[in-house]
Amino acid sequence: MSLKNFSFNVNCTEHYSRVGIIETSRGNINTPAFMPVGTQATIKGAFINDIVKTGSEIILSNTYHLMIRPGVDRISAAGGLHEFMNCDLPILTDSGGFQVMSLSKLNKIDREKGAIFQSHVDGKKFILSPEESIRIQKSLNSDIVMVMDECPKKTTDYAKIKKSMNLSMEWAQRSKNAFGLNPKKGLFGIIQGGLFDDLRNISLERLTDIGFDGYAIGGLAVGDTQDEMFKVLDGLKDNMPKNKPRYLMGVGTPSDILGAVKRGIDMFDCVLPTRSGRTGLAFTWNGKVQIRNSKYQNDNTPLDKTVTKFNLNKYSKNYLNHLFNTNEMLASMILTLNNINFYQELMYEIRKNIKNGTFNEFHNKYINLL
Repeated sequence: MSLKNFSFNVNCTEHYSRVGIIETSRGNINTPAFMPVGTQATIKGAFINDIVKTGSEIILSNTYHLMIRPGVDRISAAGGLHEFMNCDLPILTDSGGFQVMSLSKLNKIDREKGAIFQSHVDGKKFILSPEESIRIQKSLNSDIVMVMDECPKKTTDYAKIKKSMNLSMEWAQRSKNAFGLNPKKGLFGIIQGGLFDDLRNISLERLTDIGFDGYAIGGLAVGDTQDEMFKVLDGLKDNMPKNKPRYLMGVGTPSDILGAVKRGIDMFDCVLPTRSGRTGLAFTWNGKVQIRNSKYQNDNTPLDKTVTKFNLNKYSKNYLNHLFNTNEMLASMILTLNNINFYQELMYEIRKNIKNGTFNEFHNKYINLL
């Protein structure tokens, strides 16, 4: 049986909000979709089979971190990333550009060579070019590959952002050339341009001229406010290709997701549900719960009595408060599953309401609560 080609179809819309399906050789992804983050080839604190049970249909992993350790050759020798981590779901890999900016002890951007940097682990020198990033992602056997880009820190310096955007567009073309032709995989371009509408749309136009299987919006969630992020999306929403998936990278809170879906975004990823699960913040349909708070010491109700998966409604806030305040690892495992499950419930309800033509009411009900 031949493997499916990568494809995307929009099935219904409500204003700018869309419901669609991404088809991959490893399975379909219903959009809008949230991708749990498995940076180090694992979703922290959870078994991959439990991640599947939450309704997750794709996960994200990271080129930079896997290149640093254990190394791409070791993963490739194991048969690829899916086999290495025992994951049958489609996997999207980020190119590593953001981590070069945010994590390396020392980095230098060279137009021709790419990013020259020292590992945040042991200081070892690496050079990550657009071609090398694509080579690594292909060796990992990623289902969706991201182009190499430069992700500058937030600044109001127009000239600096323009220069960075132009470099990212050059690297996008080089990434496309290195990727070649592979209809079974998806290659996404990354729109850059900071908070400047004209630069964002120039970036989008140049990427569409090159031609990609999907279009991501990068360089946000790096210190900008939610209003600034939404303004960028408002400036792009009328010009984004209608027949390609749209991915807002590194976002975000439930209200971020609701507002972005309203502006036509199809895909999301964020460490927030897992990181919050490890620090005692639970996401529920009644809002956030800081479970370490002393007011829960005698509260024997569950985080959410409607949740039946994994018997999460069997654990009281009282008990979870005790687990966190005694640093028991079970605490973060329970809240991690709770949070990822909540995010997938949120995406399911978003899709259902778009199909029913009621997403605007759903958005207005929850935008300030979640």
